[in-house]
Amino acid sequence: MDDTSEKIAVRTFRQILFWPLQLMPLSAPRAQHWDALEEHSDWMRLEDDFPSDVGRYRERHYREFVAFLPHVQRFLYGERGGAASYGESPLRIYRRKNISAVRVRAPDETESRTFRVKHADVYFFFDADVIIPVIEIWADDIDLDIALDTMNRFGRAYPSGWDERGEPANCFDSVEWLDADGAPLAQSDLGDIERFYSAVVSEQVVEIGAHWDFLLRPMRLHRAGVNAPVRYRPLEFHRMPLMAFLAVDDPLRLTRAEFVRLAYSAAPGPRKALPMSTAFLENFEKNHCYDRYFDPERSDPDWLNMRIMCTAQAFVMVGRSGDPAYADPERGYLGQFRHQFFMLGMIAHFHRAAVLMMSNRLVEVIRRLDPGDGRTVGRFRRDIRNLSAAFLRFTHRYYFSEVSDQAVLRDIFKMWSTQLGTAALFQELRDEVNDGESFMEADLLRRQAVTILQLTVVTMLSLIGTVTTGFLGMNIFAHADLPPWDRFQIFLAVFIPTTLLTFYTVMKSRRLANFLDALGNERASWALRFKALAHVWRRGEGDFGE
Repeated sequence: MDDTSEKIAVRTFRQILFWPLQLMPLSAPRAQHWDALEEHSDWMRLEDDFPSDVGRYRERHYREFVAFLPHVQRFLYGERGGAASYGESPLRIYRRKNISAVRVRAPDETESRTFRVKHADVYFFFDADVIIPVIEIWADDIDLDIALDTMNRFGRAYPSGWDERGEPANCFDSVEWLDADGAPLAQSDLGDIERFYSAVVSEQVVEIGAHWDFLLRPMRLHRAGVNAPVRYRPLEFHRMPLMAFLAVDDPLRLTRAEFVRLAYSAAPGPRKALPMSTAFLENFEKNHCYDRYFDPERSDPDWLNMRIMCTAQAFVMVGRSGDPAYADPERGYLGQFRHQFFMLGMIAHFHRAAVLMMSNRLVEVIRRLDPGDGRTVGRFRRDIRNLSAAFLRFTHRYYFSEVSDQAVLRDIFKMWSTQLGTAALFQELRDEVNDGESFMEADLLRRQAVTILQLTVVTMLSLIGTVTTGFLGMNIFAHADLPPWDRFQIFLAVFIPTTLLTFYTVMKSRRLANFLDALGNERASWALRFKALAHVWRRGEGDFGE
């Protein structure tokens, strides 16, 4: 039998899901979103990787720490000691304590598959309304088709549709979270078509699967009628981005079609049949494969022959299971996959999620703006100022273009960010924020111009009375010898009409400005000038000359 017709065994399989979500604002001004998990029995805050006993420190953690540049180290791990230190890391990580495994059943299959859950965590970011739930599952000695099917079906927040039998498209028929004893904690309901239809029809909101809803409790999906301390909503497509690590007996046995299916986390199929057109995949190796250590022409035992692939959907590593340099969990690429490369993915997906979150917030700010309503204009100025400040803090605290000087990590991060299109989204958001600030500045200048116009008109009209009283010397009437009460009454008799006249002049300042403009126009006839003067007291008309 030909090699290409034999099944490929995956000796070690790891899959990590990222699920970027937007957090809705809290009602309490000083509260933090992670407060809801602090006292919850199903969650615990994950302590950092720096134990007080140095003997408990592991080399894989040290390798992870030194892989990043100092400014990224401070972001990921914080800094201790000294009055001028960076302080704690802005990351808060909480781990679900009661989920130990997940049992799934594919369509047309009677038996279920069980994967161990290494961890189910939620990453919070200080001063950013974004969370990223992370779920890592693993299994040993499974078929490549099973690995592909799991990569394709598992990370779907809700179905994209259903087939003629009512089964959710490209999803598992059943997903169950299991505790340490193997007892089910929650089960999916992706086949409940009415539930998903109802949410879209009544609220134009896409419901999520019951097993994902359970995973994030007490946090809940943002929708009408949901009363929860923390609410979230999806930011992107229903397919969660993923990372996958596969250790096989011989990576050279994999066909090009299988590499393509892995890179795009596509469904399994014939080993030599491409899942997409030849023209579409013409530049697959150039755009999506990092073949620094992959060369099919080299077969010497010391050569790693590890292929790394990266698309917008998945980051995948494939290598030889018998090579410690690849499969060792402490010093090999398996350890780097779960630490250095995982952190690269976390940063890359956080960058994209934060930009999308701020873009959504900007849309909300614009939606509430009514240029004809002074109250909404004032609120818009305040919201734009706050959003601009948040964008500035994100740019200087979190947005890195360089994360490592190690060649592989540096290249992979650039490749990953390029696939996600983060740079274009970031520039688009920057332009939108600048547009909002420009509008705010233009509106402020317009208001200042109106104020200056009003003051100018009042000053010009007051000039007549000022010159007249000044010429007469203010001694027309001798009131200096009158009693104080009489003088006070005379003061009020002059002060009140003058104040009312000034206010009235301000109210009519725009029309008076038009009259003064017509008066100063040498080409204007006296009829037009008198018409402009009469226009000052007409009601319900716009500015003269419009």
